[in-house]
Amino acid sequence: MSSTATNLAIDVRAVRRVYKAKPAPIVALDHIDLEVGTGEFFGLLGPNGAGKTTLIKILTTLLLPTSGTASVFGFDVGRKTAQIRRIMNIVSGGETSGYGLLLVREQLWMFSQFYGLGVRDGWRRVDELIELVGLEEQRSQKISSLSTGQRQKLNFARGLLNDPWIFFLDEPTLGLDVSAARAVRELIRDWKQAVPGRTILLTSHYMAEVEELCNRLAIVDHGRILAIGTPDELKRRVQAESVFELELDQLERGTAALTPLPGVLSAVVPTLADGDRDDDRQTVMVKLALADDAALGGVVSALAGLGASIVSLKKSEPSLEDVFVELVGRGFEDADASTDAARNGNGTH
Repeated sequence: MSSTATNLAIDVRAVRRVYKAKPAPIVALDHIDLEVGTGEFFGLLGPNGAGKTTLIKILTTLLLPTSGTASVFGFDVGRKTAQIRRIMNIVSGGETSGYGLLLVREQLWMFSQFYGLGVRDGWRRVDELIELVGLEEQRSQKISSLSTGQRQKLNFARGLLNDPWIFFLDEPTLGLDVSAARAVRELIRDWKQAVPGRTILLTSHYMAEVEELCNRLAIVDHGRILAIGTPDELKRRVQAESVFELELDQLERGTAALTPLPGVLSAVVPTLADGDRDDDRQTVMVKLALADDAALGGVVSALAGLGASIVSLKKSEPSLEDVFVELVGRGFEDADASTDAARNGNGTH
């Protein structure tokens, strides 16, 4: 990234974090380097135990690095904690929502006082945020009566009370149902887009969530950053060419008529296993590998000249899971399982 220190929201250099444990210390972060520009929506994608939460704790001044340096908007996490805490906030998945006997509005006003807002400004800000997160009907309910999704909306309202420059989100949809998770993602996106320059660092092991929200992301495993880039850039590490699956009504001359076309790298009729074979199929399936998407136009024209009609066309793209497997040789579920085994083996959680 070409950003300079003057416009970096996050600047991490050779950060290492080691936890004392038996029989051996646990290296949670292993010489991490990371730059996040002002206004970015940046994601940390990795399995449980990859080091994502440890990095968030360091950047939010809850934990010091064992070695290396880290700063938020130019403020060092070890020496300028007060300055950082004034301009940031954090919401984590599964966190408690405060005091169950308090009403929603009372709870948020209490936190407004913790953040140093005046009485009048505090109530005004509370009411604004209740409307923003969609808790108008619950404003006078006790917190203990809220659903899990409503509690997380309340957590977001609390996290936005001080109007942070940078918002840290650590697995914010963890444990939410599909509808509640979607509402939280919409809330995050709307808040980010409302004011230019707002910066978000999101950690998640939900690949679809990171891909939907983040401009750039880093894939993290065992305390190391394995790759950084946009979702498309990372996918191109696995599959540089454009791959399309075509279903044609017929292709009398076979794929030999397609392979000489400009930009066509290969054209094959996939071989189906016996269990997948459909003897009644009246169409022809073709898998095309093209140098780029632009070459598809020539293929379509050529097929029309051959009297073949396209029944369906689908672009085949690698997933972020494919990228992870390419980098570390195992999937996320395998990585989660190995992390759980390691924790159980040394008694840590």
